[in-house]
Amino acid sequence: MSLVHIPAEEKRRVLEELADVKELFAARNWFPGTSGNLSLRVGEMDGDRFHFAITASGKDKSKRTPEDFLIVDQEGRPAETTGLKPSAETLIHCEIYRLTGCGAVFHVHTVFNNLISEYYGEQGAVPLQGIELIKAFNIWEENAAIAVPVLPNYADISAIAKLVPGVLNEQVPGILLRNHGIYAWGRDTFEAKKHLEAFEFMFETVYRSLLLNK
Repeated sequence: MSLVHIPAEEKRRVLEELADVKELFAARNWFPGTSGNLSLRVGEMDGDRFHFAITASGKDKSKRTPEDFLIVDQEGRPAETTGLKPSAETLIHCEIYRLTGCGAVFHVHTVFNNLISEYYGEQGAVPLQGIELIKAFNIWEENAAIAVPVLPNYADISAIAKLVPGVLNEQVPGILLRNHGIYAWGRDTFEAKKHLEAFEFMFETVYRSLLLNK
């Protein structure tokens, strides 16, 4: 265990921010059956060394308790003495932080991101074009087009994490796991939330468009 000392005020701020986001997303039913995970970086990155707070495994995310989160290091190992277990998907968070230097990573399971990731799974990406909310990613071209990567949903999380560097696009702050859920990130909680909400709106739009065009 790589222990770290985090000032009490900084830790309190981080955990309160995460708790507020968790409460908001839980109210939208984005964490069915204890699924999903949220993380927020603590302090600055020092090369490949960094720490972040992440949701503890197996917790009811509709509840707010003192044991909802723990601090881990860049390898996903607990960085404080705790009996809590990090989310099973912590290694994917580690890769996203390492590759992007972002400040927050949010992962949710919704009906629309599951359906869309499965529909486009064989293509390896979800095409999005001409949808207003692409502007949420600071992309302003007329009729802009992006592609959201879709990775296979292996039971071995480390195998998924190894695929992240090969598909990550700095202009598209999100990655889907097929028939599973999305990871969206940003510089802080506000930006990560904005990006996640934009993706979810667009996935629902694409799904409903496919139904209309049948």
